[in-house]
Amino acid sequence: MTMQISGRNQLTGKVTAIQLGDILAEVTIQVGDNLIDAVITRRSAENLQISVGDEVTALIKATEIMVIKEVD
Repeated sequence: MTMQISGRNQLTGKVTAIQLGDILAEVTIQVGDNLIDAVITRRSAENLQISVGDEVTALIKATEIMVIKEVD
């Protein structure tokens, strides 16, 4: 079975760290030279069986995205 999703802001990378709390989990994902920290429920992290080294995709859903550029 193949699943598809309408979200287009997808960044694929490798899990470099997981911090499990009582309710939440912080998952750090390396995407190229950049790190993304995702905060998800601990239950979701356990259900997905996320481990350091796993390849995952971060799906970013936002109504706003700010762009920053340094100007001279």
